[in-house]
Amino acid sequence: MKLNYRSVWISDTHLGSRGCQARDLARFLKCVQCDTLYLVGDIIDFWRLKSRWYWPPEHNDVVQRILEMVREGTVVYYTPGNHDEAARQFHGLEFGGVRIVPHVVHTTARGKKFLITHGDQYDLVVKHSRLLSLLGSAAYEWLLRVNRWYNATRRWRGKPYLSLSQYLKHKVKSACTFISRFEEALVSEARQRGLSGVVCGHIHKAEEKIDSIHYFNCGDWMESCTAVVEHAGGMMEVIEALPTIAKMVKEQREGEGVPERLAIGATPAPTLEAEGQENAATVVDVFTAGSPPASAGFTVQRPRRRRGGAA
Repeated sequence: MKLNYRSVWISDTHLGSRGCQARDLARFLKCVQCDTLYLVGDIIDFWRLKSRWYWPPEHNDVVQRILEMVREGTVVYYTPGNHDEAARQFHGLEFGGVRIVPHVVHTTARGKKFLITHGDQYDLVVKHSRLLSLLGSAAYEWLLRVNRWYNATRRWRGKPYLSLSQYLKHKVKSACTFISRFEEALVSEARQRGLSGVVCGHIHKAEEKIDSIHYFNCGDWMESCTAVVEHAGGMMEVIEALPTIAKMVKEQREGEGVPERLAIGATPAPTLEAEGQENAATVVDVFTAGSPPASAGFTVQRPRRRRGGAA
């Protein structure tokens, strides 16, 4: 049994950072069957990888599953964000069947057109102060670490999960103003282009606002584990991935009788290299070398140090 959608959007997975919920993301993608998958930026966190290498097997599983979806017939678009801006030099190319584009316009089953973009171009901090943006990213990762300890204490006391970052976003006036301006800028862009709405990421705040111009934000896979989906009839919504999977499993058990647990990832993951390709480049080398790989496939591994400097 699969979660069947016409289109799926995910953003801000931040593969390569310790805060990424890669295991849950791989589980969600394993459950999904869709015609089109949009990777709406900050999929791989090159900022973190350049400062400290971190790439456990769970992160590889996500990349493997995306490439597996391509082989199954899903069309995959990748619109890089600020954390994976190195991929922008490859706009118009394909890697393993994944199409890299600066932005794309999606047409729903109802004929509505949506601008798909990460959104960092509409963030004045990212656009004009890279240093401040880097400091903000480091502070957010530190906050996530504190959040894990804080919520471990809350669980021990029998209290529900509380996101410190989301709490601060709602309580700090400047943060609320920033989010509001970000949303307004993207809605204005969609309106100027004569489109029905926009789907973006960047601010790690899943949102669905239906107005004259529809606004959808995918959220993130650091905390919220959310996605935007389009159903067969063209209806779009933001979903919480894990409760959606749990609901599917429950319905499957009640309707047909299934194994005691959903066996996701029980079978060996397919190799990342395309069949017949022997010389594959690492992800980091591909996006920093300035030239595309010789083959369509690629593997993810720690780059080796070269003579005279770091890889």
